Amino acid sequence: MSRTSPASSIDRTGLLLGVTAYAAWGLLPIYFKALKAVPPFAIVAHRIIWSLVLLVVLISVTRGWPAIRTALSNRRTMLMLALSAVLIAVNWLLYVYSVNSGHILAGSLGYYLNPLANILLGRFFLHERLSRLQWAAVGIAACGIALLAAQAIGQIWISLVLCASFASYGLVRKIVAADALTGLAIETSFLAPAAAAYLVFLHAHGAPWFGGTSHLDLLLVASGVISTLPLLLFTAAARRLPYSMMGMLQFLAPTLQLVIAVFLYGEPFPPTHAIAFAAIWIALALYVAGVVAKARDEKVSQPIV
Repeated sequence: MSRTSPASSIDRTGLLLGVTAYAAWGLLPIYFKALKAVPPFAIVAHRIIWSLVLLVVLISVTRGWPAIRTALSNRRTMLMLALSAVLIAVNWLLYVYSVNSGHILAGSLGYYLNPLANILLGRFFLHERLSRLQWAAVGIAACGIALLAAQAIGQIWISLVLCASFASYGLVRKIVAADALTGLAIETSFLAPAAAAYLVFLHAHGAPWFGGTSHLDLLLVASGVISTLPLLLFTAAARRLPYSMMGMLQFLAPTLQLVIAVFLYGEPFPPTHAIAFAAIWIALALYVAGVVAKARDEKVSQPIV
């Protein structure tokens, strides 16, 4: 005899995909620092163009064109992917702007707010239930984030728009009737004409097609891989995991960004940051403990078959 596995048990593949995606995003500031000589809009335009090139190759290799045709024939799917395309474009542009304009704190705060938004969206739109321990984790994390918000109040609009755009993007991609690769390819194709037109406009006014040096050229071409793979991992993970768990995993990315900022680029780390990050990681531990306890309880309650 054996016990059936609970439906709510953690999907290990989804967990690995989510951790890898957020770890990759956590290292992204290194990439932007290397491209600081390129205008933000040009960086995003290249990300879109080279992402589409990579996606076409991946779809061809995996023989994914039938899935593309199926999605194109569904009006609701196309409308939702058009919405997700706008959301990710806004998020990319604003994040690059926040880094290049010296508002890294406001940008990182947006990604610290995002997990709480994911948890709340999962609760109220997807009807995911949270235990008391998990609600306590949300409350503790919110207190930590409030300390960070107090230092970025002048640029709070950056934080709020980053948070809202990416949380909404994740929700749309979780419920849209398209797999990770198909959906990303279609939404990128929506953005590609505008990106190409912008690069043509820049070139017509004397700007180089790329970055002007072989080093920057290579980084811009590589932006397709850097942009596409984490999004593919993220959307695949979002379809496997509760959205509230995706929210807690997302704390990994801004925490890595903090480590890079302090230890690699020498940015200050005041006491309020130490308190805030301690609260966030305590919240993460409580949330995971709640997930494990819930899975254990449900496994015990399963009938023997």
